[in-house]
Amino acid sequence: MNQLLFWILFNLFVLGMLALDLGFFQRASHTVKFRGALAWTLTWIGLAGAFALLVYFHYGHATAVEFVTGYVIELSLSVDNLFIFILVFRFFNVAAEHQHKVLFWGILGALVMRAIFIVVGIGLIRRFHWITYIFGALLVYSGIKLFRQHEAGIEPQNNPVLRLFRRWVPTTEDYEGDKFVVRRERLYATPLLAVLLLVEATDLVLATDSIPAVLAITIKPFIVYTSNVFAVLGLRSMYFLLAGMMEVFHYLHYGLAAILIFVGVKMLAANYYPIPTLAALGVVAGVLLISVLASVLNPQSQTQGPA
Repeated sequence: MNQLLFWILFNLFVLGMLALDLGFFQRASHTVKFRGALAWTLTWIGLAGAFALLVYFHYGHATAVEFVTGYVIELSLSVDNLFIFILVFRFFNVAAEHQHKVLFWGILGALVMRAIFIVVGIGLIRRFHWITYIFGALLVYSGIKLFRQHEAGIEPQNNPVLRLFRRWVPTTEDYEGDKFVVRRERLYATPLLAVLLLVEATDLVLATDSIPAVLAITIKPFIVYTSNVFAVLGLRSMYFLLAGMMEVFHYLHYGLAAILIFVGVKMLAANYYPIPTLAALGVVAGVLLISVLASVLNPQSQTQGPA
């Protein structure tokens, strides 16, 4: 009963925060300023920290460490998505005051997709334990692929989802304010809806990496779910906080690649040499710190930013 109450209260909290965002902060399209983005980013990090304390007192030290590790992994991997969001917004020339709305609905869809992924992933692992080796190999492969990924290789116009959308959905030539759909002689999608679709597709691809990475830490549904939700909810404000500084962290994607490979190896070796969760948290935090410091201390090579 206690765990059911935890589920109910947490989801009510999420719905309340989304309603606050949609009803108050999005009453009109606006450009999110750096100060506001910083305040909301710190707010979400603070809420995640407060929740970790709640988990600590209710479930104990080990589960709290699992939550923090899952949250840090999920948030760090989500940062790589921000590079792609920037490219998509630049490619489609999305006005700054409309980006907040696209990210809001994109993240709302991401929460639904991730909940489905988590339920399916945990169900597969519990029924077929050997699936962990597939997840582990996928993470290692994704990490190696990310090492070789560069901005020049990202071409939004060639995305198969976007091409199918343009082929089957009648679309206006120009933006219609912040509207996704307009009615003329019939309903037309606007280019802003195509941008939203690309944001959703990007998160779907990310989820195939990030959720198995968290499942390498724990398969407790509530911990996997809440760590994902806190990371995703904080992603929008972090985008506006970091959008002008992405080129500075040009080594970050190497750090993220190393994290994917490390977590994949952890999952593959779990039955033979289990790595303690606290040690995994230290490795993830250390790799992130090193990649950020390397970017700041060696800015000369930022001409080839990551995708």
